[in-house]
Amino acid sequence: MTSRARARFERLVDFDAGFIESSGGMLAGVDEAGRGALAGPVVAAAVMCRPHDDLLEVRDSKLISENRREILYDILKERCLAYAVGIVGPEEIDRINILKATMVAMRQAIQGLSVDPQIVLVDGRQLPETDIRAVAVTGGDGKSFSVAAASIIAKVTRDRMMRASDAEYPGYGFVRNKGYGTKEHFEAIHSLGKADIHRKSFRTGRWG
Repeated sequence: MTSRARARFERLVDFDAGFIESSGGMLAGVDEAGRGALAGPVVAAAVMCRPHDDLLEVRDSKLISENRREILYDILKERCLAYAVGIVGPEEIDRINILKATMVAMRQAIQGLSVDPQIVLVDGRQLPETDIRAVAVTGGDGKSFSVAAASIIAKVTRDRMMRASDAEYPGYGFVRNKGYGTKEHFEAIHSLGKADIHRKSFRTGRWG
């Protein structure tokens, strides 16, 4: 591991340390995946994990290759004190809107933790309803070790769900696009129409 990577890791850890010290207890990071997708659920993860040398590569999941995310996901599951995910499907997203659905998924994840944190750091500007002290951190997956860890758990969980959905909904390329608005995906919607897994309230350009 390069000195640059270790320095990045230490910055993420130090960011969390300040909140742990001020709260006098354990911290959880919370992040989501799939908020901007056209199909599939929005998935949130809450993660409580102490730093370890096995996790030096943990950072914003979008900056890590799919193969490395899978490896880190397994290491995080082994190393975490606690983690949980929340999942809200496309029908509910259409019913209550994506922002509210994201907050519901985050609340589910926090409530699913087997250990109660004293503070949660949530990626973004909005906070889910929770009795635990919560702090919104814009760009949190690039600032906090725990939020970055949550971003990996959420991303890999959702990616696996979308890959599995490819067999049920062939032709949309979910193995590759994971439900996001790629050219391939837009063309498939144009050709095949929207499937049950699609978010009907999301615009898909000139194809509606």
